[in-house]
Amino acid sequence: MRVLITGGAGFIGSHTTERLLANGHSVTILDNFNDYYDPAIKRENIRAIRDQITLVEGDLREKDDVERAYAAAPVDAVIHLAARAGVRPSIEQPELYIDTNIKGTFNMLEAAKSHGVKRFVFASSSSVYGVNKKVPFAEVDPILQTISPYAMTKMAGEQMCSNYSALYGIRTVCLRFFTVYGPRQRPDLAISKFTRLIHEDKPIDRYGDGSTARDYTFISDIVDGIIGSLEYTGDEAAPKCDIFNLGGSQTVTLNEMIGAIEKALGKKAQINAMPEQPGDVPLTSADVGKASTVLNFKPTTHIDTGIPQFVQWWLEMREKGLR
Repeated sequence: MRVLITGGAGFIGSHTTERLLANGHSVTILDNFNDYYDPAIKRENIRAIRDQITLVEGDLREKDDVERAYAAAPVDAVIHLAARAGVRPSIEQPELYIDTNIKGTFNMLEAAKSHGVKRFVFASSSSVYGVNKKVPFAEVDPILQTISPYAMTKMAGEQMCSNYSALYGIRTVCLRFFTVYGPRQRPDLAISKFTRLIHEDKPIDRYGDGSTARDYTFISDIVDGIIGSLEYTGDEAAPKCDIFNLGGSQTVTLNEMIGAIEKALGKKAQINAMPEQPGDVPLTSADVGKASTVLNFKPTTHIDTGIPQFVQWWLEMREKGLR
């Protein structure tokens, strides 16, 4: 299969690209290597596979760049991972998030339509559930209120996928990721930031009392779900558009996550207590029963195993000057 991956040089994208190559597929990456974090980190992510892929450097917001990516090599399927990420930055820069995540997704779907691509996987987010009081979150739960521009853009992306499935026959799968972590995680995310600050004997900002909880999902488990969904979009019996939760089935509090990093580094954290942040949800918890049944999705990596793997990788990158 010939797959186009947006954001393919990023955290999730580079791991997904490696898995696809290992499975015998060909891959084109569209990535703009923006300065949201050091572009050198992304280039390091794909350094070992650079000669095995077709790389198009371009911006989702630019139709000409998107067209170049589709035209660079034949495309059977799209995995659309690229987006402006993060709840708090989206509150500060909502227009940028709307422009990138909504217009960018529109451009990708429009090009898929014009190029006759019939498989499209969209990276959504558990943030669409907002402050859902029913846990664990299930795909059939009504979504009445998102609480950040980022979440709103992901919900808009899901609705666009539904439109293009109904109108143009593109088989789409929307994957609601639950707090993905592991080697190559972005440096702005909590696990990465906390690891750096604890390692440097600097205080970490802990928002709230540490009781907020997330369903942490290790990167290899997420890639399992992405690959499963790509195969599912090729099943003629599958719905034209479908949604799946991809979570680790393990709700971990902020305090427990900090404790796991402390143990892996062999250092104690200095805590700077901060008030709760607007836009943050108190709990995420995934019901992955549907993904387990349909995609054979079975997360296996517990945070007690995953955090040490991340910390070991982080220390290696630190030696290279990339962290």
